[in-house]
Amino acid sequence: MKYPKHTSTRFDAELTEVCSSVQTMGLSVEKQIRLAIDSLQSGDLSIIDRVLDEGHIVNAMEVSIDESCTQILVKRQPTANDLRLVTTIIKTINDLESIGDEAENISRMSKQISIKNLRHIPRFQQLNYAADLALQMLMDGLSAFETLDADAAKQVGYRDSLIDDEFRSILRHLMAYMLEDSSELSTALQVIFIAKAIERIGDHAKNISEYVVYMIEGREARNYCTI
Repeated sequence: MKYPKHTSTRFDAELTEVCSSVQTMGLSVEKQIRLAIDSLQSGDLSIIDRVLDEGHIVNAMEVSIDESCTQILVKRQPTANDLRLVTTIIKTINDLESIGDEAENISRMSKQISIKNLRHIPRFQQLNYAADLALQMLMDGLSAFETLDADAAKQVGYRDSLIDDEFRSILRHLMAYMLEDSSELSTALQVIFIAKAIERIGDHAKNISEYVVYMIEGREARNYCTI
């Protein structure tokens, strides 16, 4: 991350290290999402276990980064831009951890679906598309954090409505699906839970983009226009 230098090179090193750790945590969360969607498609229980294992790594990283930020706040007592950077990191890792939790929820639902050995998962293509949107939002939000690009961060926020539209569409179709065939009620509900988890991932990715705008511009960015 390109950020103004300080008289203390140690302070610069601490900020660089913690920012790098955020990117590393983001990569782990991205991996969780990809594995979770793969597990839904394949029904491979070993993939589901990998999502949960990666979750332990993500949780440990959140604790470590939070402790580093606390030490910076105590020792350096940052102000202005530096304070916004540290608070942005603390908020971002909280949302990243929540995204990881949603990936685990997807995998748990995938496990229940795979046990039934279904050949057809209702609205799978829509789920896959929504997951791709959410994943791209996350990646773009972390990229905007890395490059300090407020405009790119705002574009992430604009795309959240696309995922919301997909969720509402999936919900409508599955409600009709359940009315037509009550024997698949449990499967339809599990798919709805997966769709909701993906929608929440998009919300958390949008949060991260808003933190980036606040960090750069010093103002709240919760009133994005939607498309």
